[in-house]
Amino acid sequence: MTIKLYCMGESGNAYKAALALELAGLDWAPVHVDFFGGETRTPEFRKINVMGEVPVMIDGDLTLTQSGVMQMHITEKTGKFGGKDAAEAREVLRWMFWDNHKLSSPAGMTRFLMNFLAADKRPAEVIAFQQGRLKAAYQTLDMHLEGRDWIVGDGLTNADMSCCSYLFYPEPFGFDRKDWSNIDRWLSHIEAVPGWKHPYDLMPGSPADRA
Repeated sequence: MTIKLYCMGESGNAYKAALALELAGLDWAPVHVDFFGGETRTPEFRKINVMGEVPVMIDGDLTLTQSGVMQMHITEKTGKFGGKDAAEAREVLRWMFWDNHKLSSPAGMTRFLMNFLAADKRPAEVIAFQQGRLKAAYQTLDMHLEGRDWIVGDGLTNADMSCCSYLFYPEPFGFDRKDWSNIDRWLSHIEAVPGWKHPYDLMPGSPADRA
């Protein structure tokens, strides 16, 4: 049975689940959600996800929300991306939790404020504060990746797919991979994984569609 992923190309959190589905080789199909048209705020969508967010994964009778839960479900189904033993599995989860709090959350907000709001509504002080938080997160990740090809162990895990999600987007939000040599090298490793796709190629929906 084909797994459905309710998503949009602009969502880094949706990308975490979509990339895991794609690289795991599972049978899945994206279902575009018109976030910018207000779809996630409709009563119909709230019946799918009371949180009013993408992504949402439907796998048979199972409905999942929150990208980390979806990544863990994919690991349970396939045995992939979760770490090779209990110690690595804990480390993968540690970095996924770190990403959700320290990297993806401020990256997603800052990218939205800088690119998807009207220019006269962009709060400069908030953006500057968030970029400061992000710089600290980039430093943490870049230091961790010194001498490493992957965040955990010797291969791609959910930790990599979680932490990389917003860093592939072209819209400016205060990240330039050339400024972070270890992150840049790590992102190149991810891009070289067979089957890797950019978020705008993997999921429907992009700023170009609304231009």
